[in-house]
Amino acid sequence: MPDFDAQVREAFPELAEIADEALRDRVVEAWTLGLERGGWRDVTDIPYAWNIHEVSNVEHVRGVTKIAIESAELQREFHGADPDLDVIVAACLLHDVGKCYEYPDFVDDDLLADPDPTYVSEEVPHSISGYALAHEVGCPLDVQRAIPHFLGEVPTRTLEAELVKSANSASSNAITEAAMGITLQEWVEEYSQTS
Repeated sequence: MPDFDAQVREAFPELAEIADEALRDRVVEAWTLGLERGGWRDVTDIPYAWNIHEVSNVEHVRGVTKIAIESAELQREFHGADPDLDVIVAACLLHDVGKCYEYPDFVDDDLLADPDPTYVSEEVPHSISGYALAHEVGCPLDVQRAIPHFLGEVPTRTLEAELVKSANSASSNAITEAAMGITLQEWVEEYSQTS
């Protein structure tokens, strides 16, 4: 079995931005569980979207995290807000971990070892399975709450949750424009597996 702990730590250098070492380890643990159950051989093999394979999920997650970190700094500097950076970075790094479960059916079989049918399914949106992974490994509620990024999934939206959601949209719009020449909204309307 691949050393997913090492893969995840190498793939996401933004983990170093999380001051709380226990939280950092929980983020890695959630990814490790997702990768093992999803049957992946390498964290970098997961695509950004089921139909956009030119960009990896790792690239997207890193982009979302970088956008959110810079936005949090601007919120602090220009508006006097006090967003929790540990929550933001952990939630950004975990917001698409659920793709470990949702996307195995959309990649070549040689990228996978042995997906566990107990977990692997496109029936559960990745933001929900990502929330479940974060919950399972003991991430704080503030982190869990900031992972679901589709409207209506979580009743309480915090500053951190909104920042993760907006950073995700910014990165996703850039990716869908570059890869397909369409906006994220157009992609969702035409290709999204959730409504």
